[in-house]
Amino acid sequence: MSEIRLKRIEQGQANIRNVPIAVTPEGFWCCPSPVVFQKTLKAQNPLNKPKTTSPPDKNSFQKNPNPPTERKPSATPLRAAIASDDHQNVGPDASGVSTPVVTERVSRPKVEGMPRKVAIEFGEPGTSDMKVVLLGKQGFCVKLSVHRSVLVDNSIYFGDKFSEQESSLPCLEIADCEDVEIYVETVGLMYCKEMKQRMIKQSVSRVLRILKVAELLGFNKCIQSCLEYLEAVPWVGEEEEKVVSSVLRLQNEGIGVTPILKRVSSDVTNAPKDTLSHIMELVLKSNEERGRREMKSIVLKLLRENNSLPNGAGSTDICYGTIYSSCRSCLNSLLCLFKQVADPGSSDIPVDNKETVGKRIALEADNVSWLLDILADRQAADEFAQMWASQQELANLHEKLPIVSRYHVSCITARLFVGIGRGEMLPSKDTRHLLLQTWLQPLINDYSWLQHGCRSFDRKVVEEGIGRTILTLPLEDQQSILLAWLGSFLKAGDNCPNLQRAFEVWWRRTFIRPHVEKQGNQSQSDSSTTSKN
Repeated sequence: MSEIRLKRIEQGQANIRNVPIAVTPEGFWCCPSPVVFQKTLKAQNPLNKPKTTSPPDKNSFQKNPNPPTERKPSATPLRAAIASDDHQNVGPDASGVSTPVVTERVSRPKVEGMPRKVAIEFGEPGTSDMKVVLLGKQGFCVKLSVHRSVLVDNSIYFGDKFSEQESSLPCLEIADCEDVEIYVETVGLMYCKEMKQRMIKQSVSRVLRILKVAELLGFNKCIQSCLEYLEAVPWVGEEEEKVVSSVLRLQNEGIGVTPILKRVSSDVTNAPKDTLSHIMELVLKSNEERGRREMKSIVLKLLRENNSLPNGAGSTDICYGTIYSSCRSCLNSLLCLFKQVADPGSSDIPVDNKETVGKRIALEADNVSWLLDILADRQAADEFAQMWASQQELANLHEKLPIVSRYHVSCITARLFVGIGRGEMLPSKDTRHLLLQTWLQPLINDYSWLQHGCRSFDRKVVEEGIGRTILTLPLEDQQSILLAWLGSFLKAGDNCPNLQRAFEVWWRRTFIRPHVEKQGNQSQSDSSTTSKN
């Protein structure tokens, strides 16, 4: 808590500003808006600017710094006055409003470096029995005419200080106040019977400032009102972290804040796994295109944020089983739909039903691609690569379906090749070979539709991924796959993946590298023979 002491404020050191003050229904005052403090400071800034000319004459400080308008008495019941000892001696019979008077200030060395205080006075000196002086930063000096009984009844801090000092102490000074404006408002709240009504129009950041001062003053009624406000009001943006940090500080001091913390934490055990499984189930079963697409994007983004946390490994365990269970379910659905369309009797199915089946295939393929993206982000897609490479029956049925119904499935294959080419997944050599044997030709067959019918399809990225995947295999397997690709490329042209870069690497490995190595070995042999002779 800031230092509190009895002190006289020197005359002539304050510049006075009349501050509009509203009287509360309880008969006291309420704090002026922050704009009042800011305007008062702004008006004083020119006085604090260093002058480039020579120091002014000593007599210059004898002039009255107040503007003519400030010579008139204030028309409000409360008034702003100079923080001088004259007001400390005002008794109950002095109920009139006096005109502010500024006394001469004795010149001192280095006058320009001295701070200038803005003195503002609140309250009714005629009815109060003591004063509290707040000395804040930026030259603020605020004098509060208050009632000892009100402060003692509401503030543990003031009660303790008054018990330590003489009972007739006329003035208490709190130095180095970080937030004078909020100190003033918090003391004013001690006179309010309905603090909740006063806080309704306040912002979260301002209530947090009030809460901090109320905590320092031991103003428990105000603390409780602030907590009730924070529990009910929405938190926007960065406000949540500020509220939680403030509330946790209070919790460490034994103040009950559980209702607020329940907004950001749960007492239910093992909730994340069940909740995530339910969310993914809802998204995967949705038939509304826009809502499904947006929620897939949001869930994927949030899971990526989880991956960036230091304990991200724990979150991987939460959804690993759930995701693979969903993958198997989607693959089984795809196989059933493929069988339904490939059935010889499917020609008798009405056109509307065929379109419905085609949409369901596209939906399930999109679901699998989304799950694969999640697994790839979590470096857990190796098992899926093996699952997809093993879908022999699905690949055999692929060519029996109309291309408009089947090409969505090839997006899954393309995503796997891209992931392997980028090193996002590291399936075994046998899995990579089986994946190319099973799904490369269906991908080539659908390539034209992928380029024109799939918005997210990036031809260069996919081609680079396919080529890099091929080049991870033994040289003999590279040759068989690239020669098969060459036959398709020479027939289809742009409707076939362009794997020329991979073909060039294979060519150099096959025809140039052996010759270079042979020459290197021969040169090494000749040099060793010469050295022996």
